[in-house]
Amino acid sequence: MKLWGLVENAKSAAPARLAYGVDPKRPQRYSLRQARYDALAHDIDALAGAAAKAGRRLSVLDIGSGGGAAPLHLRARPNFGVIDIDAADVDMQYNVDTSLYRSMFTGDLMQGYPQLASASYDVVICEQVLEHLVELAVPMATFGRLLKPGGRAFIGAPIFLPPLHLARRHLVPVFDRMTASTHKRDHVQAFTLANLKAALLANSGLGFVEARGFRIVSGGVLRPLEERRWWWAFNRWLGAALPAACVEVQIVLEKLAAPENSAR
Repeated sequence: MKLWGLVENAKSAAPARLAYGVDPKRPQRYSLRQARYDALAHDIDALAGAAAKAGRRLSVLDIGSGGGAAPLHLRARPNFGVIDIDAADVDMQYNVDTSLYRSMFTGDLMQGYPQLASASYDVVICEQVLEHLVELAVPMATFGRLLKPGGRAFIGAPIFLPPLHLARRHLVPVFDRMTASTHKRDHVQAFTLANLKAALLANSGLGFVEARGFRIVSGGVLRPLEERRWWWAFNRWLGAALPAACVEVQIVLEKLAAPENSAR
């Protein structure tokens, strides 16, 4: 019994295993599920560095912040000290570190966040939110409204290879009714890269920068590979080359800067 107690104490004293050294949601060092947050943190940190050189701070809106993954990844970056993050809809069941935010609020993205002034943010993050919304035009227009000229939006969502999105949209509900399934499906949208990109461009008024995919294959017997940096690097390369074939995509958009003579 004494030996067993020593073993248990050693386990409890072991340091927590964190994705990318910061994220407790996954224990794999290079978790492919959390790779999207590592990617956006890299880009936002570069924007913050440029803002600091210009003598200003970077304002960020994290929509559907949930468990607070984005600020955890940003906190580990060298320019976090010049980033001000406002969070919409933080989920406190995840023991979120609220000190990482400048402010937090609860709002309705489908109503366009009327409490927020236009052109308020240098960066808008919206990860894993749109697939839960029945109406997309107003939320997507809100990304463009809230960004300052020259600002960037990072929009992430699960996607399907065509025509699998049609099966998810039309056949899965029929199957659920036929089998009297009690499983609650909270994804009401079934995106492909093409239709998500088209909807964002049509509704947001923003310009396309890039699309990067995450997780063509992951988990299961391949999960131990997520401890290896080369596997992460290979998947990042694959996601950049074939984003439409991935399980998740992150679309980066930019608001055109105002012409210099427009202020005269």
